[in-house]
Amino acid sequence: MKPIRRWSLLILLVSMTTACSGCHIFSGAVMTAVTYSKFWVITPPIPVSAYWQQQIEDTYWEEERYTKVPILDPVEGENAPLFCLDPPSSDEVMRSLPDSAEGGLAFIAETFRNNVRIVVEPIVDRVDECRFYPLAGPARLHHCHYKCTVYYDKTIRSTWPIPFTHEDEATEVIYIDHDHLIRCSGPDAP
Repeated sequence: MKPIRRWSLLILLVSMTTACSGCHIFSGAVMTAVTYSKFWVITPPIPVSAYWQQQIEDTYWEEERYTKVPILDPVEGENAPLFCLDPPSSDEVMRSLPDSAEGGLAFIAETFRNNVRIVVEPIVDRVDECRFYPLAGPARLHHCHYKCTVYYDKTIRSTWPIPFTHEDEATEVIYIDHDHLIRCSGPDAP
């Protein structure tokens, strides 16, 4: 019986102190939800943290730009020039770097990349023979491989418990493939 009295007294004290302190956490949230639902005729938007919102946006950004393989139209002519036209952008290179500098705890362990310089070199540019690919049909695979060297100043900073800053020059090499399919041109249909 004592625990029930204790809990009921605790709940009574908490409800009295929050109601009399000017704190409108619960009633304010309910009133905001009611106001939004009257105005928008739907339930209020659910708040999402900035971290998860950024993760979702980055996923869609990378899927739209870097994970889809295009199928290009055939190049006319027997000796038509075929060469890689789309070297990796600096955004693509920075997103594909391993050991990302994002993360850490603010003011406790932060890592920054400063003075970034990117050098992109093509290493493979060749076209395979025409063959049949499922879901694409007859096509040729155009291999475009790039070596990307990233030079930057890596800064590690902490302000607690012992404030320090460490700067070091760093170099990372990554390889990016921009392979794509080119449809094989056949005889003209009548």
